[in-house]
Amino acid sequence: MTIEKIETFVLKDTLSKSFFFSQWEYSERCICIVKITASNGQYGWGEAYGPATMVEAGIKLLESTVIGENPLENEVIWNKMYRKTLDFSRRGVYMASVSAIDIAVWDLKGKILGLPISTLLGGSHRKKIKPYATGLYFTNHNNFSEGFVEEAQMYVRQGFKAMKMKVGLGINEDVANVKLIREAIGPDIQLMVDSNHAYTFREAVELSRKIEKYDITWFEEPISPEFYEQYSELRTKTSIPISGGECEYLRFGFNELIKNKSVDILQPDICASGGLTEAKRIATLASTNGIDLIPHTWGTSIGLHVALHFISNIESIPGRMYQPEFLMEYDQTENGLRDHLSFPKLEMKDGMLDVPNRPGLGIDIDEEVLRKYCVSTINSVI
Repeated sequence: MTIEKIETFVLKDTLSKSFFFSQWEYSERCICIVKITASNGQYGWGEAYGPATMVEAGIKLLESTVIGENPLENEVIWNKMYRKTLDFSRRGVYMASVSAIDIAVWDLKGKILGLPISTLLGGSHRKKIKPYATGLYFTNHNNFSEGFVEEAQMYVRQGFKAMKMKVGLGINEDVANVKLIREAIGPDIQLMVDSNHAYTFREAVELSRKIEKYDITWFEEPISPEFYEQYSELRTKTSIPISGGECEYLRFGFNELIKNKSVDILQPDICASGGLTEAKRIATLASTNGIDLIPHTWGTSIGLHVALHFISNIESIPGRMYQPEFLMEYDQTENGLRDHLSFPKLEMKDGMLDVPNRPGLGIDIDEEVLRKYCVSTINSVI
């Protein structure tokens, strides 16, 4: 059995209303997904986190490397893709292309063997994952509306036990907004903040100290991801755990975060940092160094299911009788690609998501919805 066909689909969903964070505006969702079909007709789906049309071109570049390979040999395929792109793509968009293909190969492999990806990864340490709501964005570049109090309270009513809000408007504005949301949701809901690397080191120190009293679970990407040593120093100046990694790639990049003691929590995006094959290695690095790992997720339901399988397999803490709940990012902003593209739908019950037990990722794609959102394809058959 061999891989016979690779299809890419650039999907676009224009939002009914733009939302903002510290760096720029979101007026649409545009994502590249990939379908890989084997010679026996079975197929798998993958997704990339990155500029969709550039990802699509990267997948086209890798096509000849992947077609003809045995889909059960995912590590062999991954290594060939890595070597193909090593001279010019140890970071960035091409690695997102590698990630999408790798995820699709894992999905295909699971379907061929009749096993969920969590089993292929080595098994599920947990059958349920606690999602946190990502939302509470700005209404424009300068405004965090009081309407977000109602949004935060809505997440609580829906059953979320944790949520993440945006900061980055300015220190005084951020402190006021964090206070507002903490008072709105009460003391028992976990609250995280994310500035999307908006601040300088000194600003991040000041903001961290001023919001410590609001019981912040972590401060995500406080400063630009290049500044490993500044991240490390920031950790010594605040009691808030520091997280980052969505802009990092491969185990080698995450090893830099670890060597520099930059973060308390690693946040690889599986759909960009090297796929499931590499995420497994990153998880081993995290475990070896006693660092928590909570993946970044942003895209379609494909990426959400990838994260569910992966988090279920993260090893438990050695020697601990009581194992803490593992968090998973669950974006709640407008996104038709997340809500309508795949089936069966994710359902949160009692603040938890079940780890799928069907073969592969445990989902399939609604072809009618795919056609509705598709704006570009590069398809070929050998």
